[in-house]
Amino acid sequence: MAIVLGKPGVDGLGEAVGVLREWQYDGAPWQLHPGDLGWFWRFGAEATAAAVRTWSRDGRILAVGMLDDPESRLLRLTLAPDVQRDEELARQLVEDVTEPERGVLAEGRACVEVPRGALVRDLLFEDGWNDGEPWTPLRRDLTEPVQDPGVRIEVIGPKQASVWSAVQRASFDGSTFTDKRWHAMAAGSPYADARCLVAYDDQGNAVASVAVWSAGHGKPGLLEPMGVHPEHRGHGYGTAITVAAAAALQELGSSSANVYTPSSNVGAVATYKSAGFQQLPAIRDQCRDT
Repeated sequence: MAIVLGKPGVDGLGEAVGVLREWQYDGAPWQLHPGDLGWFWRFGAEATAAAVRTWSRDGRILAVGMLDDPESRLLRLTLAPDVQRDEELARQLVEDVTEPERGVLAEGRACVEVPRGALVRDLLFEDGWNDGEPWTPLRRDLTEPVQDPGVRIEVIGPKQASVWSAVQRASFDGSTFTDKRWHAMAAGSPYADARCLVAYDDQGNAVASVAVWSAGHGKPGLLEPMGVHPEHRGHGYGTAITVAAAAALQELGSSSANVYTPSSNVGAVATYKSAGFQQLPAIRDQCRDT
């Protein structure tokens, strides 16, 4: 059977999220997580569907990609565990990401995130693609108890969405996050196994926020995003909210908590390590210049 490149549409997002859940396991190469789709869902179900691509054979989804860039310059791609070295799939993926008329990546500079060890990585290098900037993944095992974060933590529901939105917006330069986007995110299917948390200081100020995403009981969970309000940095709130995130994922049944950040963001790496996360070998996208 031929491999079919598809766009799932809103009605097909549930299936894409479902296979991403199935493919998560501890020890897997860093890969696209259902929480990544959940975070993208802040733009709405239709925008999320438009950003997703699937590759199927005989009705079975073998690979899922998400265009994590409004100009179609970055594709985050992962594959089912048993087809990481499937030559037919790998060659099809290379053709589809290389030729703009296939409707995956735009012409010109573009990058692809592919799990380490997948054959498609080898073929992209052979085709002239190069390493991009390094990112640092970090992981915390959740089989042991998680300590108290030491600050007040609140799980955010619809009525407190504006609190989470305000901290999130302040924490990231250029952020366009709004209450409306929180509600859109919370309406997505991945959010059924997710939580938004806010940390407060002794004066009752909201000082840090995080979203955590479970992929199901016994599977790795994801932190995306975590931020500290710029007026409250340097007081350990990043560490505290990260510890709280690990505890929340543990309550959701996750086997581990995972996060990644640009390797150049040494402050973020230090914060995650101080919260009990283990730094893993750096990963890199594969990029083409033209």
